[in-house]
Amino acid sequence: VQLVESGGGLVQAGGSLRLSCAVSGFIFDNYAIGWFRQAPGKEREGVSCISSSDGRTYYTDSVKGRFTISSDNAKNTVYLQMNSLRPEDTAVYYCAAAPWGVTIGTMLADQYYGMDYWGKGTLVTVSS
Repeated sequence: VQLVESGGGLVQAGGSLRLSCAVSGFIFDNYAIGWFRQAPGKEREGVSCISSSDGRTYYTDSVKGRFTISSDNAKNTVYLQMNSLRPEDTAVYYCAAAPWGVTIGTMLADQYYGMDYWGKGTLVTVSS
């Protein structure tokens, strides 16, 4: 099983980035993919998730209206389009996989443990 994030980088405040999470090694449609982030000195937090089977989505309040999650099931890839980026969005962004119930429960409980599989992360730095 492998989850590989890409698309991170340095961007000015107000700019945009699109992160990708390429998944292999399990049946994509059976899982939800969540994006988490961890800023220096802070706990890892859930950002957004999507059900690969039916497209249900969730966003944490701080990114609603700015971030959009999407899934290309043919490519086994989930994207996170991040617009209007702020310095406080600076973090290492991770994608993780688990069944939808586990993923949404993890996000709503403001937790990160319990997900089945994790990528190694991609760094997003937003300068002011």
